[in-house]
Amino acid sequence: MIEKMERLLKESDQQLDKEFFQKVARRFSSSAARAGKPVVKWTEVQSWFRTRQQDCLSKVASSTDASNHDSPLPKSNSFNKTKESSRIPEGETIPDLSELKFEARSSKDGAWYDVDMFLSHRILASGDAEVRVRFVGFGAEEDEWVNVKNAVRERSIPLEHSECHKLKVGDLVCCFQERRDQAQYFDAHIVDIQRKTHDIRGCRCLFLVRYDHDNTEERVRLRRLCCRPA
Repeated sequence: MIEKMERLLKESDQQLDKEFFQKVARRFSSSAARAGKPVVKWTEVQSWFRTRQQDCLSKVASSTDASNHDSPLPKSNSFNKTKESSRIPEGETIPDLSELKFEARSSKDGAWYDVDMFLSHRILASGDAEVRVRFVGFGAEEDEWVNVKNAVRERSIPLEHSECHKLKVGDLVCCFQERRDQAQYFDAHIVDIQRKTHDIRGCRCLFLVRYDHDNTEERVRLRRLCCRPA
């Protein structure tokens, strides 16, 4: 993927704007080589290109004959119009995209499921982007089109027993709702917390949650809660 982006940086003669970065991100995300891997975000592609361009500019400035040997930079780009605050701080690195994991909310029941792979994408007449996902543990017959902005996010993280103190009333969590005929993860807000002394079994605190999808309330243990990635 890095080699392809290097080639795009050298060969592209189109404006390097948001549309360009989104197109590149979609191309990589839907490629066969990334089957089963998380979707590539356009902002991460933008960050990579910006870093590489700055490197290229530095090389040109430090070498009088660089223009005779190096591939020319794109003549038209929008980096100079980008606000200073959007540049990557010195010392930061682009995250390893292969390590990202995602979950998506099913339009059928409103529950969140781990994403196995992103199969395709489309842009609706409204301008909204959708991706077709395959959920972990489900077959092709359960594939769904979901809204990228509202129904796809980084995978929620289970809480350790020692982390219960991080939770506060009002926090949004992803809670494992157990029913007689099904068990699924839904978004919920913490309404009340009963702090209890931990024992050999771990956290014994009780959390009263209100599920966002049906406004029902339930007291649960920490083991059923997941927090949103920072």
